[in-house]
Amino acid sequence: MTAVLSPRDRLLDTATRLFYAEGIHMSPVDKLITEAGVTRSTFYRHFPTKEDLVVAYVRAKSAEVRGGFEASNRSLRAVLEFIGDFTCSPGFRGCPFLNAAAEYPDPAHPVHVAVTDHRRWFRAALTELATELGHPDPDYAASILVMFNDGALVGGELDDAVAVSATLLRGGLALVRTAG
Repeated sequence: MTAVLSPRDRLLDTATRLFYAEGIHMSPVDKLITEAGVTRSTFYRHFPTKEDLVVAYVRAKSAEVRGGFEASNRSLRAVLEFIGDFTCSPGFRGCPFLNAAAEYPDPAHPVHVAVTDHRRWFRAALTELATELGHPDPDYAASILVMFNDGALVGGELDDAVAVSATLLRGGLALVRTAG
């Protein structure tokens, strides 16, 4: 039996699909309303502005990444494989966070702030993981791993995603192995 989604969840699911596939600014409110099967008043009851929906989208994507990170059981290999698998997924269009930041470049805009919050969490989680793995400079290791992530999420769209995924895994594991 399929669960019936609330109007808010239908809007967020529709936004997640359209924002990622077509771009945030290329997904007008009218299209979101139509595809989610809700009324305009329902949209604005849940999201007073389109940007409120975009912030909810970024936070939902962040929750997905956090869930994948937690499911890794603190294994760098599993974290890197999670990222690599994403680069090879059907319909992959790069990093949803970098895409959103590109569409909202003002650092003070709530969408950009939500992206920055995610990246701050991601860097901190990688720093903690590098510390647990005994890296002598966990902040540096985390910075490199964030750059590996960013590169993989760009390269996965523009290059051979399977090769990018393999390089991410090899490079990330080498970073920790050579640190000891």
